[in-house]
Amino acid sequence: VEQMAETADAIWSSLERTDWLEAFAAHPRIGAGGAGGAGGAGGPGGAGGAGGSGTSRMVAGSDWSEQEQSGTRSANDEQRQRLAAGNREYEARFGYIFIVCATGKSAADMLVLLEHRLRNDRAQELRVAAGEQRKITRLRLTRLLDE
Repeated sequence: VEQMAETADAIWSSLERTDWLEAFAAHPRIGAGGAGGAGGAGGPGGAGGAGGSGTSRMVAGSDWSEQEQSGTRSANDEQRQRLAAGNREYEARFGYIFIVCATGKSAADMLVLLEHRLRNDRAQELRVAAGEQRKITRLRLTRLLDE
């Protein structure tokens, strides 16, 4: 598993900005409530995944995104509104959805991260978002191999 994760990291690092943005676009918005967010969820790697038909990959990716974002289920109305407003501000500022490895994070945790990251400049935030995508990919590869 570790060798596969290291290979995935190396490939991810070698990709262009446009490739990263394509992977980001395959994720639902944080707090969007299901896979209907920003173009639906991708598979284990974020955009498509591996194994099975395209439909089964999308379902698996959708299920994984919902599980990973389970911390948003307990969000109160104010947190939901702040997440939605923060998501809109983030997308307007950076041009892509807010990417965070949500596993184990509460809605309050993600809201703090979102509000903090809105202070980043574009180059800094792209690196942070790419690092979060790397974490998501590692978790999903491990999960895929465990199934």
